[in-house]
Amino acid sequence: MNLLLCGQWEPQERDEWAEWLRGRLGPGHVLHLGREGIDASAIEVAVVANPPPGSLMGLPHLRLIQSLWAGVDRLLGDATLPPGVPLARMVDPSMSAAMAETALWAVLSQHRDFMRYAAQQRERLWQPHAQWRADEWPVLVLGFGEMGRMVADRLARQGYPVLAWSRTRPAQNVAAVRSVHGEEALRSALADARTVINLLPLTEATRGLLDRRFFASMRPGAGLVNLGRGAHLNEADLLAALNEGRVGHAVLDVFAHEPLAEDHAFWQHPQVSVLPHVAAQTDPRTAVQVVLDNLQALAEGRPLAHLVDRARGY
Repeated sequence: MNLLLCGQWEPQERDEWAEWLRGRLGPGHVLHLGREGIDASAIEVAVVANPPPGSLMGLPHLRLIQSLWAGVDRLLGDATLPPGVPLARMVDPSMSAAMAETALWAVLSQHRDFMRYAAQQRERLWQPHAQWRADEWPVLVLGFGEMGRMVADRLARQGYPVLAWSRTRPAQNVAAVRSVHGEEALRSALADARTVINLLPLTEATRGLLDRRFFASMRPGAGLVNLGRGAHLNEADLLAALNEGRVGHAVLDVFAHEPLAEDHAFWQHPQVSVLPHVAAQTDPRTAVQVVLDNLQALAEGRPLAHLVDRARGY
């Protein structure tokens, strides 16, 4: 089976992925690092990481597009993406676990005022604040897919009351986690939560969801944690909500433009914690096995895992 590896990354990162894949691919598989000098009609699988638009055109025998990233919004935004070819996103247990660790850190830091104490340290200010119990700190998780369920489960195991929201009724549930869906349920949930974590997929329905109207529905002073996509957030509306006290603190891992511009207001804002898109990185050691499992399923004619519904956008 001939595979094409392509994406927007540094050559060193591409070569590392190639080494991991070649080290695990069995006999009969050939991995190509780009299209130059190859027979396009021989390519059956494209293993991609946000490839430039048009990269997958002219591959007449393409049978699978396997993404190495969890988000596929950029891929779906490519008008030249071959129609009818199955598209699988990366669902890596290690990535989900890393996301749950980041979410727990963010919630615990807001719940116990650790970010405020860090700021006080820089000012040499000794000032204790009231301490809440975990069961007094309700958390709202937006998005109840693979990562959302693991995040919700991890927080619930730490004693936080967790409510998970999705646009439609979730297919699966998590013990000790309540789930709701629909616009009316979202407004009610926002009014109660002390920390809101966004893990929604980016679709036309969720683009710009975190806006002035959203923040006005939040409990005054509640924290925001955006681990989804930068396009979920209206940055100007968040800055206004922070300055008005509507949002107490924001942990932001994703942005409309990355890397974040040096003169962006988020860098110096005392109520914003900036992460350079590192909440949950794909780990080749485990992600490669996800790719191999789908290759095996393709070869044997079995159902493929983690297929994207193009109409829904995830």
